[in-house]
Amino acid sequence: MVSGRLLTKEGASLLGKLRRLLAGSSVGARGIPQGAASEPQSPPHLRRHEEKTYSRHSNGLDQFITAIRDLEPISILDLSGVSQANISFITSLGHRLYFDDFMQTLEQNFGAGNFYENQANPQLMDGFLGQTLNYQDSSFQAALIWDNLEYLTQPLLGAVVDRLYRILTPGAVLLAFFHADEHVADIPAYSYRIVDQATLSLASRGRRRPAQFYNSRGLERLFQRFDTKKFFLTRDHLREVIVRK
Repeated sequence: MVSGRLLTKEGASLLGKLRRLLAGSSVGARGIPQGAASEPQSPPHLRRHEEKTYSRHSNGLDQFITAIRDLEPISILDLSGVSQANISFITSLGHRLYFDDFMQTLEQNFGAGNFYENQANPQLMDGFLGQTLNYQDSSFQAALIWDNLEYLTQPLLGAVVDRLYRILTPGAVLLAFFHADEHVADIPAYSYRIVDQATLSLASRGRRRPAQFYNSRGLERLFQRFDTKKFFLTRDHLREVIVRK
């Protein structure tokens, strides 16, 4: 698992070189030899399918980048894991990017057995919070949360939102996505890559059953400790949420 790493422009260049070396090796990015046995059947909360990638306009991203573009160098947290595209874009603005594969850590801690019931286990929850979002107070001036909060049940959800509030500085901006279609059994999970200020490339990470769906009132309650909330409803049934502390 990769967590809490900082990448500057120099670090991004080194990461790109490392990836090119790995691409020419017989070992994949996760250390699995090519031609290894097929992946085991996915657990009930996660249904994998053929990886697909598509791009779309994002008003939420546009608002987020507008909010940070002209600031003095700041620290930004990205919960989508390592992304060369995100690293390049954020560091081109002069900012520092910390990355954390929140979904991978979630799966590692709660994926054995009932994914959602396990989240209520205090011991598992403490282990999870010890591995992710484990930063000092007021460490970040912005955070890219993407769709990760959709897969959390209480009390873990409350603990994660409280920790996000704690590690963000006053005035910090946060971007999060929530699926709005309540008539589906599962929803697509993605890795989010920044193409430009208002465009995202979405790479599929399979389909997952959300812990719950959120309407505008539910999102107001979820971020009630934060100062301001702004919602955008997209054509692909996403609520893009911009929140300021």
